[in-house]
Amino acid sequence: MTKTENVLRAIEEAGNTEDKLIEVLLKVQERSRENYITENQLEEISQELEIPLSKVYGVASFYSLLSTHRRGENVIQICNSGPCYVRGSRNVVNMFESALGIKMGEVTDDGKFSLEFTSCIGSCDVAPAAKINEEVCGNLDKKKIDEIINNIREGVK
Repeated sequence: MTKTENVLRAIEEAGNTEDKLIEVLLKVQERSRENYITENQLEEISQELEIPLSKVYGVASFYSLLSTHRRGENVIQICNSGPCYVRGSRNVVNMFESALGIKMGEVTDDGKFSLEFTSCIGSCDVAPAAKINEEVCGNLDKKKIDEIINNIREGVK
């Protein structure tokens, strides 16, 4: 599917009005092999929905579930809020980086994982926490992190 087909299909499914922008962006990203929305796609969405590019980019870059840069098939978002930081999120970052062989903001060579920070995910009671795809994982330690990564690699939920 070409990028234009991707954008046009997303707009056809979601609707071609300004209030459907987030839904269109999500649909375009879901169809992306690299889990993000390209600059060309942002421009196409802007043109098709007749919304200024600055607004389309602003929305795409504001929400943590959207991305304007390449991400892995499995997005690991580590909570960067005060409670998680105090409860050891920096150690969680180090453990994920070590287990995956990448740094924050990078993607593994096989494209399976990416690491990024996110603002509060509302799981302060189980801090330090991370959101992996759409699942929140809390009380993270090395054992849990290794188990999570191995389960994803093996296709276990």
